[in-house]
Amino acid sequence: MLDIRFYCLQNRGSGASLMAKAAINSHAPALYSLAVIQFNGSGGSKTDKDLRAGVALCARAAFLGHIDALRELGHCLQDGYGVRQNISEGRRFLVQANARELAAVLSTTPSALMSGNWLTWNPLPHLRHGNVVGPGCPLLSDFGCNVPAPEPHPANKFLSGWFSGKKDAAGAGLRLCSHVGCGRPETRQHEFRRCSVCGTVNYCSRACQALDWKMRHKMECTQAERWVDEGVDNGGANGDDGMVIES
Repeated sequence: MLDIRFYCLQNRGSGASLMAKAAINSHAPALYSLAVIQFNGSGGSKTDKDLRAGVALCARAAFLGHIDALRELGHCLQDGYGVRQNISEGRRFLVQANARELAAVLSTTPSALMSGNWLTWNPLPHLRHGNVVGPGCPLLSDFGCNVPAPEPHPANKFLSGWFSGKKDAAGAGLRLCSHVGCGRPETRQHEFRRCSVCGTVNYCSRACQALDWKMRHKMECTQAERWVDEGVDNGGANGDDGMVIES
């Protein structure tokens, strides 16, 4: 619930302070929330980004079993984002995130195991046409397992309801994370990374981008002729964005 103070009430200092206190006590969601803030420089300027701090916080949350932190750390390692690139180690974290996600679904919906529907082979469009982007090792929920979308955290549900129910609640020109299970808003213009293929969606984190890609965006993402936001530079110029194929 600490995200609510930081984003909804815009009490940046006290919100971050409370998150830090919770993080010191090994509260995994607080650690991950702080990581997202560090990656984006939320509440400050673009120069306030601290990628190394974000990775360190993600690593601690991942050690405590936080699925989004595992996924985020995996992508950071694969991309060399804020940490020395280690593709094999990054893939290990991504597989672990998917395995934990699948285990969570089966523990809450045991009937899914009996139905066998989640074992249906469902290759992604870029594989159907022989256009393999990146390494081809199947990952559980992206290749072969139709895992339902995880239930959003109550704090994320509140964020989504708070900002979607008010016109310009996030602020003039500010965008919400396009992943429906998130609800985080930008704290300054063009803070979030955007899909480098279509340019129509934006995300607060690689974890949200990966989840939205596999749950929704992969079915509607199309190459745009040209997309430019007037008078700004975007994540693509800084190497922060890019379509995530695996989660």
